Amino acid sequence: MTDRPPLDILAIMAHPDDAELLCGGTLIKSSSRGKRVGVLDLTKGEMGSSGSAATRAQEAAAAAAQMRLADRRCAQLPDAALLNDAESRAVVARHLRELRPKVVVTHWKVGRHRDHRITSELVRDTCYLSGLRNLDVPGEPFRPLKLVYATSFREDADPPTFVVDISEHMDRKLDVLGEYSSQFEGATQAGEVFPGGVRDLFTQVKAKAAHYGSLIRVPYGEAFRVDEVMAVKELTDLSVSTY
Repeated sequence: MTDRPPLDILAIMAHPDDAELLCGGTLIKSSSRGKRVGVLDLTKGEMGSSGSAATRAQEAAAAAAQMRLADRRCAQLPDAALLNDAESRAVVARHLRELRPKVVVTHWKVGRHRDHRITSELVRDTCYLSGLRNLDVPGEPFRPLKLVYATSFREDADPPTFVVDISEHMDRKLDVLGEYSSQFEGATQAGEVFPGGVRDLFTQVKAKAAHYGSLIRVPYGEAFRVDEVMAVKELTDLSVSTY
């Protein structure tokens, strides 16, 4: 049993930079409010066409410092060869039991990169299995309260269940993405971000964030889905004007 305080939020993503692209503004917002936020990269991104694993690790560390993460680590699973098997689930469960996050954020259930699809399934299954007392993994049984899917840039996940207002943190999100020069410098697409014609990657990211923000009547937002129905205490708590 670790003595470290549990995390409030843990983003578990396939590669370094996935968390920053999909939910970086939300993570920055939470850390700026004193929440303990972490990122678990399942792979080192060693199969990427640009940048070495060592370079990407340096970029991830620089991004983590800008985001003020309480913890960032890599599970050392194989890039472009992720599997939802017992061995991989044991690796992820060990990190879950050590970090004990209240909320886990991961990829949407489908995606053009197979690692993104597998990660979503692997994380969903492991969040449940980590709570089994007889699971042969170090640490006390643990399950997060909530599993959340980051769906920005996924047209097949619209409409989102909810959108987080990242208006005050949009510029810092772009600064964080700028730490990944090996991946994004001069790029027009990356991961789930499809090219926007003549727009560069950063302009495309900002344009999509503006779209999601418009759904909740703010400048910029990030989109999420959950499997459960969301509760409302009473009708006057509802926000976002109908007109």
